[in-house]
Amino acid sequence: MAFRHTVVASPVGDLTLVADGSALVAVYFDGHSRTPRFPDFGPRTDDGFAAVTQQLDEYFAGQRRTFDLELDLRGSEFERRVWQLLTRIPYGETRTYRDLAVELGEPGAAQAVGNANGWNPLSIVVPCHRVVGSSGGLTGYAGGVDRKRFLLHLEEPPANDAGRLF
Repeated sequence: MAFRHTVVASPVGDLTLVADGSALVAVYFDGHSRTPRFPDFGPRTDDGFAAVTQQLDEYFAGQRRTFDLELDLRGSEFERRVWQLLTRIPYGETRTYRDLAVELGEPGAAQAVGNANGWNPLSIVVPCHRVVGSSGGLTGYAGGVDRKRFLLHLEEPPANDAGRLF
C-alpha cells in the first residue's frame, strides 16, 4: 500500500482525502465518528487529487450529481455490497436501511446494513448520507447529523415555482 492524503476545505468543513495509487480509498470529515481502519494515511501531498477535488467542488456548487472517480472500496464482502448499493441511490433521493436490506435479498439485515453504512470510508462520494431511518428521520451519520442534513438539503430539488412564466 502506498497511501497518500491531502486535506481540502469544503462547506461541511475540512475533508481528508486518502488515495492508494490512482484510486480514492477514503473521504473523512474532521471529527469523523468512525476510526479509519487503516492507521496511516501516508504523506500529505496535493499531487493526484485534482479530479476528486474538482468533482467535490462541482458537487457542492450544485453542478455535479454523480462522481466519476476510480474508487477502491475496502471492507468485508457484505460492506462492499452495501456500498455498491449506495452508489445507485439517485441524487436527491433517500432510501431506508430496510430498503437496502430488501434490495440485497436479506430483508432481516437492516441493522447490518446500517452498520456497513456507518463504516463507509468514502463519505459523500459513496452517498451514505442518502440513507434514513424507517420513519424517514435522520439517523446517525459518521460526519454528524448536521452535515447529513446539509448534504440532503443541498440535493433537494428547487421549489416548484408554478407561477413562473418561461
